[in-house]
Amino acid sequence: MTESLHGKRVTVAGLGRFGGGTTVSRWLVEQGAKVLITDQATPDTLADSVKQVAGLPVTLRLGGHWKEDFTDTDLVVASPAVPPTNQYLQAARIAGIPVTTEIRLFIERCPARIVGVTGTKGKSTATAMLGAILQRRYTTHVGGNIGGSLLFDLPKIEPSHIVVLELSSFMLEYLDQAKWSPHVGVITMIAPDHLDRHGSMKKYIDAKKGIVRFQTVGDFAVLNEECQDCNEFAQATAARVVLFGINNRKPFQLLVPGRHNQLNAQAAFAAAGIFDVAWEDAEAALHDFRGLAHRLELVSEQNGVRFYNDSIATIPEAAIAALDSFPPKTVIQIVGGYDKKLAMDSLCAALVDRAKAVMCIGATGPAIAAAMGQAVRVGSTAAYNCGDLATAVKMAKSVAAPGDVVLLSTGCASYDQFINFQERGLAFARLAAASTP
Repeated sequence: MTESLHGKRVTVAGLGRFGGGTTVSRWLVEQGAKVLITDQATPDTLADSVKQVAGLPVTLRLGGHWKEDFTDTDLVVASPAVPPTNQYLQAARIAGIPVTTEIRLFIERCPARIVGVTGTKGKSTATAMLGAILQRRYTTHVGGNIGGSLLFDLPKIEPSHIVVLELSSFMLEYLDQAKWSPHVGVITMIAPDHLDRHGSMKKYIDAKKGIVRFQTVGDFAVLNEECQDCNEFAQATAARVVLFGINNRKPFQLLVPGRHNQLNAQAAFAAAGIFDVAWEDAEAALHDFRGLAHRLELVSEQNGVRFYNDSIATIPEAAIAALDSFPPKTVIQIVGGYDKKLAMDSLCAALVDRAKAVMCIGATGPAIAAAMGQAVRVGSTAAYNCGDLATAVKMAKSVAAPGDVVLLSTGCASYDQFINFQERGLAFARLAAASTP
């Protein structure tokens, strides 16, 4: 039985520019807690999020943290974006104050069976696909990192229901402290990412292992047989291992392009099969699945040229998978952006081999263009150092012919020129739809 929060003093660490802390703050107020919200960002920066908590009986401490807000309280609810090593969270722990997260608050109170989905890429799509499949037989709730808190759904969630949660490495890093893993844990694929947060690939994988680490013999680990880390995850769990892949599996007829999306569908079906969902039901559920925003999303078609927004592709492996979704030498790909210090060699090689042309943008753009220019291959692909997205789209339109694809799949994060990948994707969609003078 979870402890009541009524009358408890709770510090919410991290309001966030996009309202990440607003839902949990509203829920805590509804539980009768006395809530203080603190964020190092200034009120002007957080204006939209501040509006979302306007009128709530909360205290706002913005523009910096006070140590006593973390040590003289009953509970700290941290944003997963705040590393557990943060000095204020460490001060809370030293003072004996428990530190939790929104997702942990939900999990501790959820009466239903939980399926967790993680992976470097593909986890949002696999989560959405799995939710669509399970909904044909069960009352299913989908949330977590995919963008929706389920805290306010708790009163209507019953033990017979199924909850599907997308779980990021940041979330899993905190859940590890609770020694919790879901009844079914799904890992889509693993590749280098978030190394600036985790410090090394080993630590990043270790955070991901949290999705299976605390499973028991009655649980299930759904693993990608094509992933080189598959055995490592299998060895980390006591659960029954269920493998998924494409070889020797009946393919699904999907509207979303790409081999990686077929793999996502196979992952979702493997997890759904644990709950006795038949292939025919999965096929029917996925037949009309049109994908998620910013994930190989068709945003425009002009004069026989299709424009795809794959802004979610913030690592080289994801950009390669997007390129491979279309016939060779038909893709004009926009690449580059914020430098996460990830190796771009494999992406450059793939672009030289299979892209028709490459438009380079952002901080990594010049290096990518230079690397491609140094590649000596027959039929090498032209690379243009465009600088910004608007120039890249204009240039792409000028070289595109009917049947071609203009693809925003950068292989890099967006922070050098955009707030996040969503803003970059929306900007691309607007530029793609606009008539070129």
